[in-house]
Amino acid sequence: MASHFSGVLQLTDLDDFITPSQECVKPIKVEKKHGRSLAKIQIEDDGNYFQVNQDGRKQKLEKAKITLNDCLACSGCITSAESVLITQQSHEELYKVLRQNKQRSGGEEQVVVVSVSPQSRASLAAHFGLSSSDAGRRLTSFFKSLGVHYVFDTSFSRNFSLLESQREFIQRFQRKEDDKKALPMLASACPGWICYAEKTHGEFILPYISTTRSPQQMMGSLVKNYFAEQQGLPAQSIYHVTVMPCYDKKLEASRPDFYLTEAETREVDCVITSGEVLKMLEEEGVSLSDVEAVPVDPMFSHVCGEEFFTHAGSGSGGYLHHIFLHAAKELFGEEVKELTYKTLKNKDFQEVTLEKDGEVLLRFAATYGFRNIQNLVQKLKRGKSPYHFVEVMACPSGCLNGGGQLKPQQEQSNKELLQRVEELYQAERSTAPEEDARVTQLYHTWLQSVGEKRAHQLLHTQYHAVEKATNGLTIKW
Repeated sequence: MASHFSGVLQLTDLDDFITPSQECVKPIKVEKKHGRSLAKIQIEDDGNYFQVNQDGRKQKLEKAKITLNDCLACSGCITSAESVLITQQSHEELYKVLRQNKQRSGGEEQVVVVSVSPQSRASLAAHFGLSSSDAGRRLTSFFKSLGVHYVFDTSFSRNFSLLESQREFIQRFQRKEDDKKALPMLASACPGWICYAEKTHGEFILPYISTTRSPQQMMGSLVKNYFAEQQGLPAQSIYHVTVMPCYDKKLEASRPDFYLTEAETREVDCVITSGEVLKMLEEEGVSLSDVEAVPVDPMFSHVCGEEFFTHAGSGSGGYLHHIFLHAAKELFGEEVKELTYKTLKNKDFQEVTLEKDGEVLLRFAATYGFRNIQNLVQKLKRGKSPYHFVEVMACPSGCLNGGGQLKPQQEQSNKELLQRVEELYQAERSTAPEEDARVTQLYHTWLQSVGEKRAHQLLHTQYHAVEKATNGLTIKW
């Protein structure tokens, strides 16, 4: 079975695939005890493992399954055994929580929150012939009919990701003479890229990566911290689900950095893809076109009336666009009205420059797909990267083409579908993150002020180089 995860997650070097015969399980764990007694491991015809002691007694050994958390802790790669990997992150888990809620008496049920990404809205809208805003309102109705309490929009949390990225870039640019790894700043919103960087290039590449959280994890912080406080709820009593265009987001949600130790809960409990939402609709025997539209919950939603707002720039969040405009104004006093993209080796490698009197003041790039990422990293290692900022995404064509998006229908090509999804995504009116008054208010109340320690703690993260393990199965004999 082909993996749904992005290409960069299936590679560490260039030939680090795990073959299908190597099941995604940990080796059998045998407790070591001091003494002379010996035991043998016996494998039965049904695949079960038994420890056979010297006296002939048998003890069944338990096979330990790899979890998403284990996956991020090793130096191997994502395998095709994704049925094991995503058991904790699927729409079945959401259904399980909703069923348990119906069986619990008042006050004991979990508050279920679903945060929907704009890329997923656009994908479902294309499938059902709706506008992206209409799809968002109908999804709100569908989830609430299942027992979900609140539905939010991650375009709202993306305001924080863009603002924090802007500030971080200015700080890095201003210290570039003293810190040789301050630039280029590499975008951090793509978990496939982050996982690849940690496993493959480790300490070399990590200092370049922005510490700003992705919109998913910004929303995790908002829901399990601010929302929980406002509702007078302990964080662990909230079950937070995100709808994302990408399977890699399941891995991001399970990172230890996004686990609240005191509350013993993750900031995002479960991630389901756009395709899994389609499965849920099919299992319920419902077409999204027939679902009555209702307003999305306004607390964490980027809406005005019935219309959803988006951000200018790429379908992967618009990081290059917003950081470029902000940096041009803050650093050089230049008001840029429109960005001109220059395509380099292919359509997934584009650059934008700010020039004045023949001098290049800013050079930004958008780099999508594994091949372009490899080229970027190699240039960095040779000290030949000319860029100040790079919007890095693991998937070719970016997040709108994520592995979790809906597939083309009959007589529709991938190219045609992607073009339609892009049209629907870009059709929404764009706003600047600085224009949202609620975001400004949250900075001064919840976060205590811009740039304060609390803001860094709740809106930023860290990365961890993963030491490669030598595996006899990967040695070329």
